[in-house]
Amino acid sequence: MGNSLKVMLVDDEVTILEGFKRLFDWKAYGCEIVCEAYDGVMAVNLAKTYKPDIIIMDINIPVMSGLDALRMIRSHNENCACIIVSGYDEFEYCREALRLQITDYILKPVDFREFGKVIDAVKLKLIREKQPAAEEKDNKPVFQLAAYLQQHLSEDITLQSLADEFHMNPSYISQLFKNELGMKYHDYLTRLRIDKAKTLLAATRKSICEISGEAGFHDYRVFTKVFKSVEGESPSAYRNRFL
Repeated sequence: MGNSLKVMLVDDEVTILEGFKRLFDWKAYGCEIVCEAYDGVMAVNLAKTYKPDIIIMDINIPVMSGLDALRMIRSHNENCACIIVSGYDEFEYCREALRLQITDYILKPVDFREFGKVIDAVKLKLIREKQPAAEEKDNKPVFQLAAYLQQHLSEDITLQSLADEFHMNPSYISQLFKNELGMKYHDYLTRLRIDKAKTLLAATRKSICEISGEAGFHDYRVFTKVFKSVEGESPSAYRNRFL
């Protein structure tokens, strides 16, 4: 992914989502689509996992409206840019969007030549805002460790193997996670694995056994037990909420 800005698409119309993916050159604008959602609840869950820089969302989506979903997303990702793409051209929708500090409000059908100008403006704004934060994170070992875990979730990562990879003392790493992130190393890794599994359960039709492996649980029974202890329901029950 490199330095690309992460984009999440949200619309219940597959043709609209496909249009955004095929008719706009995201790579040329320094962006990459990392996930797509078909209803408001899925959007909220995926936003927590992928932490997109840019969210492009329709207002009229199932389960939870686009504006309500954005309101929840803003509570844990206040710096993301939100672009509403909607068929609604009414004052009340525009006013509510302004309250949520929506970056732009675009009416369907989308003119992709004009849309490029919107993305350019959003990109410039985000880069300026994120630069200090990015530099600060780069200088903190705990964020380097966390990024490594995120990228290697399917592997068998132990505290010792992580320490060996970064040439650090395991006790020092444990202390870093507790002091900087407020969590024990094992609890943090488990949370990452469960969040990964939730994303795959909601957004794909992969088997639960396959998902458990991709999330780093190489014993299906252990995965089911841990998932239920963390989420209060089984993986299959969680998936059924999105069917």
